[in-house]
Parts: sequence; C-alpha cells; structure tokens
Amino acid sequence: MRIALIISTLMLLSISSGVRAAQGAAQFEVSVTNLTRGVNFTPLLAVSHSPALALYSLGEPASTEMAWIAEAGNTEPLYQQLQTTRDVYGMERTDGLLGPGDTVTFQLEVPVRTLWWGRFSLAAMLLPTNDSFIGLNGVRLPFKGAATYLANAYDAGSEPNDELCLNVPGPTCGGEGYSPAVDGEGYVYPATGAHGEGDLSVARHGWSGPVAKVTITRLH
Repeated sequence: MRIALIISTLMLLSISSGVRAAQGAAQFEVSVTNLTRGVNFTPLLAVSHSPALALYSLGEPASTEMAWIAEAGNTEPLYQQLQTTRDVYGMERTDGLLGPGDTVTFQLEVPVRTLWWGRFSLAAMLLPTNDSFIGLNGVRLPFKGAATYLANAYDAGSEPNDELCLNVPGPTCGGEGYSPAVDGEGYVYPATGAHGEGDLSVARHGWSGPVAKVTITRLH
C-alpha cells in the first residue's frame, strides 16, 4: 500500500512538472553569420511574434521605424513600438557591428504555447549602404532541434541610392544616417549591393544572393 502511494505521488509530480513545462518558456539559441565579403551588419533586432505582425512587406512602403533601421541602424524606434503590441512574444537585440564571415549568437525566450502559430523575424542595416537591410520575415521556430534559414537583403526604398559617403553612416563612410526629408523609391524591394554610382566599390561592397545564415536551435 505504501509503495503504491509513493509511486502514485511520483507520477503526479511528473505530470505536474510536465504541465508546468508545457505552460512555461521555450529557450532558443540564435546564430547569425555574415555571408558577405565586405559588408557589416549593424546590431540585430530579433522578434518572436504572431502571424498578424510583419516587420516589412515587399512592394509596400517601409514604416518609419523600419526606415530608422535601414538608414541608420537604429533599432530603438521599432523596439519601442513593438513593446506596446500583444503580437510580440519575445525580443532580443545584439551589440556592435558584425563583420564579414563573423557570427553572433544570442538567446531568445518565448512562451511555449506560442510555438504552434508563432513566427520569427530579424532585421539589421547593411553598411555601407543608403538604406539596405538584412531581413528574415515570419519564419517558424523549431519545435525541437535546429532550423537554418538564409536571409536576403532588402532596400527600404526610403532614401535614394546615391552611394555617396556623405549620405552613408558607419565606419566606412561616416556620413548621415536617417534622412526623413529625402524620399527614395517608396517601397521595399530586394537589394543587390553597391552599383558603383558613388563612392562605394562594387567589388568590395556588392553581393549576390543571401547575405546571412541564421540557425535557430531549441535548447529547452
């Protein structure tokens, strides 16, 4: 009788622990590798969110907050905006520049219950450009193991691509960042790097295809 009671108690504790785990948080490790040969990434903003949210949409104007990232590498306006919506389940930001061939790794925590429908996005400016950014928009987080995605580059269409260092921030040029009084193409579209129209070298600052590899691993 006593042995049966002990077994029963242990089973209840195990079930209770499982329920708490299911209702708790899932921890992920996110690694981002810069695949370009001569372009830096500004600090990344990573977001777990509902399918109703998108950081940007191809063919549509970029939001002011997204333009701040694309033109100046400033994640703060979008970070503050996203903190006010229920569609966001978790956010993280990295520090410093990510150089060619380098990898940054960080952790992201999200509620387990959101994994059934949740999405993952990230963004960062590409330097030196006028208003191009690395974008991963609404991919799935893995239920277990790891998932790897290739992230492309996009132009926010919020600033003309004159490629003049006067209008390009960062260590290569040191020019102006966000330019709200200057209009670009007016919509988000795929970016292909420097075209040699201004001060930037196509050989060094151009790219073709994906610009980053993103690996997301579930830790628990």
